[in-house]
Amino acid sequence: MKNASFEAFNNDATALHRLLSERHSCRAYLPTPLKRETIRQILRMAQQSASWCNAQPWQVIVTSNAGTERFRTAYYQHAANSKIEPDFNFPQEYHGVYLDRRRECGFQLYESVGVLRGDRAGATKQALENYRFFGAPHAAIVTTEASLGVYGVLDCGAYVANFMLAAHSLGVASIPQASLAAYPQFVREYFGLPKNRLIVCGISFGIADQNQPVNKFRTRRANEEEAVTWIER
Repeated sequence: MKNASFEAFNNDATALHRLLSERHSCRAYLPTPLKRETIRQILRMAQQSASWCNAQPWQVIVTSNAGTERFRTAYYQHAANSKIEPDFNFPQEYHGVYLDRRRECGFQLYESVGVLRGDRAGATKQALENYRFFGAPHAAIVTTEASLGVYGVLDCGAYVANFMLAAHSLGVASIPQASLAAYPQFVREYFGLPKNRLIVCGISFGIADQNQPVNKFRTRRANEEEAVTWIER
């Protein structure tokens, strides 16, 4: 019985490692919407996310079908002509290893879509694809309660991570997008949200278009030694 239990745990660990390793940010989707039950299953799994005092601060808006198309059109037009004013400050700067990682990711992305270095117009056009949700049939907007502060945002981050893992376990691709939180007042007005609901990020999701080069590259992860300090005495 003990060996059977160990094997089960080992299988769970293997499955989790595979999901973590395989998941990637998808930037090109097939237009076919997912079945409603598939989305519900993702949401049910993500809802099991841990949170401080079990507050579960996340509230999520999910678009489908015509709802996605209307939101896509409206958000793209707004983003193309407006200045960003996020609820949460975007990074002030990237330096050192963080800048190196950002550049590597950016170079891989731009190369995959044919944007040459120094092509600012091409880079801007690609950035605006965030507001087309990269063609995904669904978008999720993740919000938090303002009074819960940074820890509400942290809890929402756990929710987003689990949402994407749950999606991948069902063969659904996704991408987390801080860009969809760049114009929170627009989002609040569009969906009729109160001022106390702050926009954390968005997630575009659906079935990946595997024929698009933008879905071929993969970003690297730092090894354990770069991220962990051991204290033993």
